[in-house]
Amino acid sequence: MRYLPAGTITFLFTDVEGSTDLLHRLGPEHYAQALGEHRRILREAFAAHGGVEVDTQGDAFFVAFPTAPGALEAAAAAVDELADGPIRVRIGVHTGTPTLADEGYVGIDVHRAARIAGSGHGGQVLVSASTASLLGTTALRDLGEHRLKDLSAAERIYQLGDDEFPPLKTLYYSNLPVPATPFLGREAELAEIAVLLDRDDVRFTTLTGAGGSGKTRLALHAAGEAADRYPHGVWWVPLAPIADPALVLDAVAQALGGSRAAEVIGDRHLLLLLDNFEHVIEAAPQLSELRAACANLDILVTSRERLGLAGEHVYPVPVLARTEARELFVTRAREVRPDFEPDGPVDELCARLDDLPLALELAAARTSILSTEQLLDRLGATLDLLRGGRDTEARQQTLRATIEWSHDLLGEEERRLFARLAVFAGGCTLEAAEAICGAGLDTLQSLVDKSLVRIRDAGRFWMLETIREFALERLRDSGEEHELRRAHAEWFHTLAESALLSGDSPIGPQRHDLVAPEGANLRAAIDWAESQGDLETAVSIAVALENDWILTSPFEARRRVTGLLQRGGISPLLHARAVRVIGSAANIIGELEDAEDFYKRSLSEFRALGHDPGVAELLSRLANLETWHSRPEACLALLVETEEVLSRTDSPRTAVTVAGTRARAEWLLGNLELAYELYRESARQAREIGFTWWEGVTTGN
Repeated sequence: MRYLPAGTITFLFTDVEGSTDLLHRLGPEHYAQALGEHRRILREAFAAHGGVEVDTQGDAFFVAFPTAPGALEAAAAAVDELADGPIRVRIGVHTGTPTLADEGYVGIDVHRAARIAGSGHGGQVLVSASTASLLGTTALRDLGEHRLKDLSAAERIYQLGDDEFPPLKTLYYSNLPVPATPFLGREAELAEIAVLLDRDDVRFTTLTGAGGSGKTRLALHAAGEAADRYPHGVWWVPLAPIADPALVLDAVAQALGGSRAAEVIGDRHLLLLLDNFEHVIEAAPQLSELRAACANLDILVTSRERLGLAGEHVYPVPVLARTEARELFVTRAREVRPDFEPDGPVDELCARLDDLPLALELAAARTSILSTEQLLDRLGATLDLLRGGRDTEARQQTLRATIEWSHDLLGEEERRLFARLAVFAGGCTLEAAEAICGAGLDTLQSLVDKSLVRIRDAGRFWMLETIREFALERLRDSGEEHELRRAHAEWFHTLAESALLSGDSPIGPQRHDLVAPEGANLRAAIDWAESQGDLETAVSIAVALENDWILTSPFEARRRVTGLLQRGGISPLLHARAVRVIGSAANIIGELEDAEDFYKRSLSEFRALGHDPGVAELLSRLANLETWHSRPEACLALLVETEEVLSRTDSPRTAVTVAGTRARAEWLLGNLELAYELYRESARQAREIGFTWWEGVTTGN
């Protein structure tokens, strides 16, 4: 056995850039000679600075150094020696504290070092922030923060020397989520999906499989691996929180920062990953239309069933290979019990769980208190009992049995909270879990420890959709569902009002950040209130979201509020506000005649109620609309009327919009200096009172 350093280790990975092209250019004989010389130079440089060769595969080296300076000196020497030769090597250096097992190093630090090397170019030496902190940065060039292709959180990367290279091969344009655990195995599946994504004739790929088979994690990793192919990025659209198929394209547009999916994509070359499509499968034809409208768009879908569209390439996601299932179970078990050692029954346990990733993770979470033998004893009977006599697909039986077994092991408080948390769509904050579900911190932590609840996005709690489906069944059986749904709607109604995002909100800072993560919960609250005939609450939530909703989802806003008003049964004042919201959505979409009609209807209703703040707000909006018709004189006349109404009411936000709207009229009249000063003043006033919406509009102008 060779000696491998332990403790704090600096890893160095090398890779030859363009090896296939080089082979064709040099020919097999000369390439073999060049490769042999390259290996000699690298090995001499590593040995001279204390490096220990851990592994070599093809033309790549994996080397461990006991010190960071030694690794960097070896990298510099290797690059200098190879500079005049035909082979260009990229090198990545990273320092960490990996686990040293019998088979070598294991842990995220190994993956990170390899990823850093893979993001570079021939002749480039890249250094992680942890290594740079041990070296000082005088000889290093700061390349800024980058997300590596293992989908980790952003990491600052440095370069040795000042040479110029193309941009790093990292995830610049992406909203792919950061996973809590490293990706394991699936090399064969990743390679097969990569071939599909690389084919010019394949633009639509669907990964199918049972819940818990790892479709989402595999798709996320495959999308990250394919990032180099898409100059305009890879974009994740989670559909699990969405119940209405009509919202699928709105969700796509929102993920990309626009209002209309086809318009925001246009001719950009990008990959969309639509995750958990099976429950909105009626929206499948919309994908065909989107793909036809966007010539350079590729689509990757995860679904429990194929979508049945022309041109769809279906990739059934298999269960894990036994060696991968074993690795996953052992790795997750060591996260809760660091001294866990795999014994004989692990393979039998994997077989009992059909090598399903989610089932394995749930079982591994129990190794903190149970041995593998005990797991088998307790789990086996349940699985055997539930396998027989069901019409569902076998893997789904196994997964359901595993979740049910995990649930049966919970205490009473844990079971109650587990069911209650299913009321949330798209996860929740700790504050919401405490207020709506009565969550105790210890009980919630226990559910996280047992892998039934997960944490992401700075403390947001959520469930995998498969587990949430099971929890929803428990909630329906609990007798508490109606009360929890009511509490959920009330809490999110209050949240929407507190964000101060409507045209009627009192003075105070607008909190777009409060509602941005809660779109699914807010929709669920509206849906539940509507289903109960509580149209006042449903419309109130929609109106409270006005400034945010019409910006992020104007088509949905118009459709949903229109549908709610058709139900009737709301107060006259709320009706006037809701009609204004429809006008706002039409305005943002660019349907200006409709916007004017709805604004005038709303104005008439506010006047009939004698509601001066509403009258002033609508006059100001109509004045602004006149500028879009290039009628500045009409705009200025309406502003005179607006100011007259404002003189007898306190409406700070409307008053702020007057200067900005007058600025646009003066701009159209050619008075640019005056328009500029009016815009500056309007933006300043908006900033003072926290009117973020108008500050953004005015600053943009």
